Amino acid sequence: MELKRVVVTGIGTLTPLGNDLNSYWTGLINGVSGADNITLFDASKFKTRFACEIKGFDPTQFMDKKEARKTDRFAQLAIAASEMAVTDAGISKDNVDIDRVGVIFASGIGGLTTFQEEVINFAKGDGTPRFNPFFIPKMILDIAAGLISMRHGFRGPNYAVVSACASSTNAIISAVDTIRLGKADIIISGGAEAVISEAGLGGFNAMKAMSERNDDPKTASRPYDKDRDGFVMGEAAGALILEDYDHAIKRGAKIYCEIAGGGATADAYHLTAPHPEGLGARNVMLAALKDAGMRADEIDYINTHGTSTPLGDGAEAKAITEVFGEHAYNLNISATKSMTGHCLGAAGVIEAIACIQSVIHDIIPPTINHFTDDPELDPKLNFTFNHAQKKTVRAALSNTFGFGGHNACVIVKKYSA
Repeated sequence: MELKRVVVTGIGTLTPLGNDLNSYWTGLINGVSGADNITLFDASKFKTRFACEIKGFDPTQFMDKKEARKTDRFAQLAIAASEMAVTDAGISKDNVDIDRVGVIFASGIGGLTTFQEEVINFAKGDGTPRFNPFFIPKMILDIAAGLISMRHGFRGPNYAVVSACASSTNAIISAVDTIRLGKADIIISGGAEAVISEAGLGGFNAMKAMSERNDDPKTASRPYDKDRDGFVMGEAAGALILEDYDHAIKRGAKIYCEIAGGGATADAYHLTAPHPEGLGARNVMLAALKDAGMRADEIDYINTHGTSTPLGDGAEAKAITEVFGEHAYNLNISATKSMTGHCLGAAGVIEAIACIQSVIHDIIPPTINHFTDDPELDPKLNFTFNHAQKKTVRAALSNTFGFGGHNACVIVKKYSA
């Protein structure tokens, strides 16, 4: 069976750098940090008091007030990003076969803020169970996929994907495979996360996973820097319209790029720590290259998982040198989490979008906040420190890894008819 080609025909995103694609990309290539003091709640007593929040988001631009009240912030973001992507792609239930348009969407955690609020309200009472009737539908992470399909009337495959911080990359891979096998013409895929809350911040602080550089939030996320001290929490949403190439051509769609392939592996090593030798990271990049039918020397840019943690950054760098050999020194590598923070289940899709933009515009976004070289890292690797670089990008690879040892990788390449 000949597999179908899959192309990207629509993009929508909200990130700490801006609430549309252009703002996001402009922020990336200009090295802008989205980190600042937390405004979503009073974080004055927390070890970490800053994050990469989305600024100025108004859900009523995408839904009425009644619907907004019934929807957790993560799902509001998912709806907004998918609305942008659907509009960008020019699809509607009037011009496509709605039974062959699906939604495969992700979140790492889902409606944590809703869960927190409902449990606190119950605990403050006299023990009488008084819960909001929308508590469960607001909280469950699959609701984003359901709401997107209901909003547009799309009746194809519809489900959620969760693999911690690898979630939205896994969602993209699942969507690509669904189209490749001819089970759908179009899939709206991506992810959303919004857990900048007392429970989210407190939980990650308790794990000692996050930076506590409260005196200078904008430089706190510093992947591959010797003095990195943990990740910066972010929130975001991103949506891609993934489409069968022949279907896109037939309807005259604009095509951003092609999804060449993807891979998924497990570390099978530790609850939260990566394999110290980068075994799972190595294997997932090899799997993606094999799936894409590409050689290692055809990749020009890697958007790394690069969270700014002491263990993770080194393990991934080691894996890159193993997979790419001498070509590793011709690659540009960058960690855009230095600007967006770590957006957990939405990280994969917004970083895939960064790769798509890099392939289109031949610009590598930087890894900002580099001050001191880490002697444990290979000095010959080009981490694109502090400034964007112009370079022809034929294909780009995006890595995302999650707690539980989940690894996912997707490759995008320039579109060619």
